[in-house]
Amino acid sequence: MKLRLVPGVVATVVALACVSAQAQTAPGARTMRIVVPFAAGGAQDAMARYLSTKLAERLGYPVVVDNKAGAGGVIGADTVAKATPDGSTVLLATGGAISIAPHLNAKLPYDPRRDLVSVALVADTPMTLSVRAQSPYTSVADLVRDAKAHPGEVSFGSSGNGSVSHLTGELFAQSMGVKLLHVPYRGGSPAITDLLGGQVAAIVTSTSSIDPMVEDKKARVLATFTKARMSAMHGAPTMAEATGVQGLEVPVWVGLLAPAKTPAALIDKLASEMTAVCLLPETQERFKGLGAVPACGGPKELDRVVTDDFQRWERVIRQGGIKTE
Repeated sequence: MKLRLVPGVVATVVALACVSAQAQTAPGARTMRIVVPFAAGGAQDAMARYLSTKLAERLGYPVVVDNKAGAGGVIGADTVAKATPDGSTVLLATGGAISIAPHLNAKLPYDPRRDLVSVALVADTPMTLSVRAQSPYTSVADLVRDAKAHPGEVSFGSSGNGSVSHLTGELFAQSMGVKLLHVPYRGGSPAITDLLGGQVAAIVTSTSSIDPMVEDKKARVLATFTKARMSAMHGAPTMAEATGVQGLEVPVWVGLLAPAKTPAALIDKLASEMTAVCLLPETQERFKGLGAVPACGGPKELDRVVTDDFQRWERVIRQGGIKTE
């Protein structure tokens, strides 16, 4: 799987690699566009706006954020897939439109493995299995025990049918050998509202979404879908620790993708600049505030993560007979 992510960095590389002299005399001659496949105001949007500022400083070109929300990220991904591969348009991508949509939409207008290439792995936005503070479930084992005793009755909320939170919940259920009742919502906020109100027994959501509720002692994290414990989650175990089952680490990656046929030299330059920005102490703190863990990898690292993600969700979707229509 050959994916290459590139925020607005692509345009800069072209300038630096091909017309560096012109860039010095006319630094505003080009504008790079980071396409964000979500509405303004969310964590990915905030991340893109921060990265655009830092990249512009390093590259000497304006880098703007363009929100192309809709269809679970498909509209934004398609925009970049069909863009001219000259570094002027890049995608801040997540798994929804890249490693999930191909298994749910037979008429996807692009092929992420053919039409997009990896530039940089930026961050991970970890998922959790959480319950409200008053829940009788004090551990993952409690929830699994009840689910085995009452198949299809223990519910979990997600941010939508076919979303990464939905599929992560299904991966958990399949791995535990239980049947859970999936309750999809239009985003994480309404799902959390119903969790706190007792309408759903549990929720699979990101650390950034559940953390405010944990801080207010309104919710508890039973486990995280991560390789190591997260200090921000107040000692919550990883799923492997809680269940003894391996393979429940789910990187909810954020990366930069560029249109296919973007020159390799340009991709390499963009990856280098993006990594430099990612490693800044300021970036580390900013991402932490957004509930994200900096990943700071190049094309090969992103390729590996996306390939694993693609195969993981293919198995979960096929085994669960999951459809979005």
